[in-house]
Amino acid sequence: MEAVPHLTCGGFSKEETEDALIDLNFLGINNVLALRGDPIKSESNFSPDSDGHAYAKELVGQIVAMNNGDYISDDLVNAESTDFCIGVAGYPEKHYESMSPKTDLKYLKEKVDAGAEYIVTQMFFDNQKYFDFVEKCREIGIEVPIIPGLKPLTKERHISFIPKTFNIDFPEALASELEKCKDDSSISALGTEWCIQQSKELKAAGVPSLHYYTMGTSKLVKEIVSAVY
Repeated sequence: MEAVPHLTCGGFSKEETEDALIDLNFLGINNVLALRGDPIKSESNFSPDSDGHAYAKELVGQIVAMNNGDYISDDLVNAESTDFCIGVAGYPEKHYESMSPKTDLKYLKEKVDAGAEYIVTQMFFDNQKYFDFVEKCREIGIEVPIIPGLKPLTKERHISFIPKTFNIDFPEALASELEKCKDDSSISALGTEWCIQQSKELKAAGVPSLHYYTMGTSKLVKEIVSAVY
């Protein structure tokens, strides 16, 4: 099973990032997801390390440089080129900090142009949002695989937490059914079935693969995957 470590800009200097990548390369782990990362709880806005990256495209650039044998450290002896496959995040409903969907797509293309080889999307609950997102990406020349990210709803607090935190809307059909749920158990059952149907439609549409945000609900995700595959 391939491991895909998530590397963030926040909390790491460029040198520390290089050290982490050297260790991963030594261990034979060659797939990474390059993310800017979220602000820490004590910050209202993201703040990079004083000697770190401010944007994911910069992190992608550092990884690409190492793939070309270009390291920051001058004291490395016989440094070899790495062979990382680099993924980045995409947002079908726009990153909450972006001014507009068009601006968000521009930044995504910059990450791809910097060397990203695939995209994993933020969670969404309306497949049409994903299909529209892929179409818009293709229109501006983004040709890398775009992997849809899915999450089953499991708790009542998800109803308010997810839209507010991730800038995500629930489709009317799902919202209508959620209003009928009376407890976490009924929400979990609905969320599981909704995710199964999302997955089946996406799979039938020929998506590269499916990415599930388990967030501690691996049992439900196993149930979903079993129903889909």
